[in-house]
Amino acid sequence: MKFEVKYKPSYAMLVVSLNQGETITAESGAMTYMDLAIEVRTRKREKSLLGSLSLSIIGGQSFWVNDYVAAKGSGDVAFVSAPVGDIEQLDIAPGKGYIIQKSAYVASTPQVNLDVKWEGFTKGLFGNGLFMIKATGNGPLFINTFGAIDVRTLQAGQSLIVDNFHLVCFSDTCSYKVTKFGGLKETILSGEGLVTQITGPGDVYIQTKNLDEFTKWLWTILEPKIRNMHR
Repeated sequence: MKFEVKYKPSYAMLVVSLNQGETITAESGAMTYMDLAIEVRTRKREKSLLGSLSLSIIGGQSFWVNDYVAAKGSGDVAFVSAPVGDIEQLDIAPGKGYIIQKSAYVASTPQVNLDVKWEGFTKGLFGNGLFMIKATGNGPLFINTFGAIDVRTLQAGQSLIVDNFHLVCFSDTCSYKVTKFGGLKETILSGEGLVTQITGPGDVYIQTKNLDEFTKWLWTILEPKIRNMHR
């Protein structure tokens, strides 16, 4: 199969060209268009083409994926995610996996295994139902970010503190710990909440915009108008 990311960096869309019999797996709801030769099969937390897919309900959320199969001949299928931003390709390989924020996942090939990263991230540390998945195996995986993507490469022992709503993914060779930003008072007043300290070696992918802050800013504009409508 062939991949093309169009309209980078602000309005990126992933177009996958499948030969007959090939499959691409994508986050449910990411599809924008597809040819008639493509068939769609929806899955939820089950072992299948992805291999080891042991995803569970966390914080009231579940992880649905669709398999797009070129069953009737070759064809194209295109994907985007809700946030306005970029799409980047990660090359998963043996010994080169990533810990990825669920909301950043767009699509991957069948040889990429997705699993819950249960240590720490599934204990409510991200809040608002956010959680991380671990990608291993072999093949390309595509992520979407809100805003642009900034990549920081950490050497062994080098650390970086990242706001959790800006953290997209990092190499599974890194170690990490999630902490409050400052003391309890500072955490509440600063609005930063929780941060993750990531220690290399490995790469850290950071999104330049914060979706949580954007929705709060948007509400400051909408809320007065909604009030006026109900007067």
